[in-house]
Amino acid sequence: MSDRVDPVESASDDGVDLYDVSTWEERTSLDGLSVALYRLIVGTARVGVVLAAFLILLAIGGLAALTDLQVGVLTLLSAVPALGLAAYVYYSDVTTSEPLSLLVATFLLGVLTANFAAVLNSFAQPAFQMLGFVGSVGFFFLIVGPVEETVKLLAVRLHAYRRDEFDAVVDGAVYGAMAGLGFATIENSLYITQNLGTAADVDLGLGLIGMGGGITAVRALAGPGHVIYSAIAGYYLGLAKFNRENAGPIVIKGLIIAALIHATYNSTVGIGSGIIAAVTGLPPILAFFGYVVLFDGVFGLYLVGKIKRYRDAYHTAHAADVTHERDLHSEPTEFE
Repeated sequence: MSDRVDPVESASDDGVDLYDVSTWEERTSLDGLSVALYRLIVGTARVGVVLAAFLILLAIGGLAALTDLQVGVLTLLSAVPALGLAAYVYYSDVTTSEPLSLLVATFLLGVLTANFAAVLNSFAQPAFQMLGFVGSVGFFFLIVGPVEETVKLLAVRLHAYRRDEFDAVVDGAVYGAMAGLGFATIENSLYITQNLGTAADVDLGLGLIGMGGGITAVRALAGPGHVIYSAIAGYYLGLAKFNRENAGPIVIKGLIIAALIHATYNSTVGIGSGIIAAVTGLPPILAFFGYVVLFDGVFGLYLVGKIKRYRDAYHTAHAADVTHERDLHSEPTEFE
């Protein structure tokens, strides 16, 4: 928070009571009622957001991964690469480890808030479809990227951000990665459910299993991107928490970076994998795999670089503290 104070407070002696003049604290019953109502409103709003997201999840069949064994298994398999990347971000946190309860809560909130993106994307997409390729690119940059990165950041903001355990800038990347993992998991589940449902109309048995494996492989490649994008945006959310005077612009900056990377991937993955297939002669799925690894590798290194820079600064600062403490204890006294 800013250290700026009102002119009356700054010019007054410490012993002067300025309650309800230029300072405020909870004193009266009305003050207590005001505090209680504010907390109720904020808490109700948060619960309302979560409840709305859960109802949307039910409406669009998002619980299929829990009720359908095949969908559940394929969803878990598709989430493995994203889980591995999220684990890397978690273990790269040089500060205190984040509690499992907060990580799980952020993951679940990532699952829930993803449903807002599903609704908004579906509502906006028809307006862009009539414009062909240009419309698709516009849809990715104006709707998909900004909306999906915002709802993933909302998953962090709703709970983990408010907790004392969120006590370092880099924690934002950790919780952002978990929100991205939750988003990728439910997105994969919905995609697998829809495509298996289509395949089931025309194919059964081993053919359907093969179809599911192919879908799982494709979705597994999409998952790490969500973790990378939201970890980047989360890092800036952490930066905002400890720079409150510029919090708004910092959060917006993180969202812009994440949304641009996200939209660029969506806009170029088809063209890029097609070029790789044409140049190398690889099958389309392998060309797709190559492009995703290349794209995620570039921006994954960007994320790793940010975390490394924070880790180096952390070690440098703490080494300086240790050196300072050692110097203080080693200074000779006048009796030595």
